[in-house]
Amino acid sequence: MLEVVGPDSAYSVLKIGTYPIPAELVRQLLAHCEEILVIEEGYPYIEARLHGLLGLPGKAIHGKRTGRLPMDGELQTNLVRAALGMPSLETADSVEGLPGRPPVLCQGCPHSDTFKAIQEAVRAYSQPILFSDIGCYTLAAFPPYNAVHSCVDMGSSISMALGAAKAGAHPVLCTIGDSTFTHSGMTPLIGAAHADANMTVIILDNATVGMTGGQEVFITGEGFLGLLKGLGVSEDHLVLFEPLPKNHDEIVKVLGREINHKGLSVLVACRPCIQLKRKVAQEKTATGVPTLA
Repeated sequence: MLEVVGPDSAYSVLKIGTYPIPAELVRQLLAHCEEILVIEEGYPYIEARLHGLLGLPGKAIHGKRTGRLPMDGELQTNLVRAALGMPSLETADSVEGLPGRPPVLCQGCPHSDTFKAIQEAVRAYSQPILFSDIGCYTLAAFPPYNAVHSCVDMGSSISMALGAAKAGAHPVLCTIGDSTFTHSGMTPLIGAAHADANMTVIILDNATVGMTGGQEVFITGEGFLGLLKGLGVSEDHLVLFEPLPKNHDEIVKVLGREINHKGLSVLVACRPCIQLKRKVAQEKTATGVPTLA
């Protein structure tokens, strides 16, 4: 809002950045304003609650619900200016002919080495089916990996792989992150283990919730092996490996062996997120003591 009207504007501005909504601050704003424009990304949650069932007598509330702002899309500066009755600002002409820059895995990401090995392991098959899950590793759908054919929601990679395996497809592989697996992947894996489905599950263990800020994960490393055995995965087809370039040939060999196994195989690719390692290094430099294992 301040980007639109400037810091010296006569408008009364209340910025809400936390929930629950600070009701007393909202009451103070309403007490001296007869017309209120609610600007919020996503669903008009606050606006709906200000309207209530019958509205507020003597108050005009505008926003997405009244059509003053669009219900979808990004709330750009000129959209907000138009909602306030202000003229649009001139925008620079778009530059054409620039090369595309799709998002990519971080330089040094451990997942890149895992997907390179997967690529090579399935190269001999005409129609390998590669499912994946919600996480930064979904970026392997893009070149140079092209190693993700489908991604729907959290935990669905294993469910879809199980369905494909039961339908007779081969080879069927799925990749799922460590945090996503403990969130939503364990339940479908129990079904896959019970059926001993002909599929290969690769758990991408980078020891952090990499996509949403580096939160702590429930389990990592050797701990996964005990958990997976408890879910019914056969110890004979349970493998822990470190995805490093020097291990590439051995990883491809192991993947090939487990893909050829006519049953369930689970592999855990265990190597810390490069961003986590940088964070540890920065904290060690600043304090002399690393705060993350």
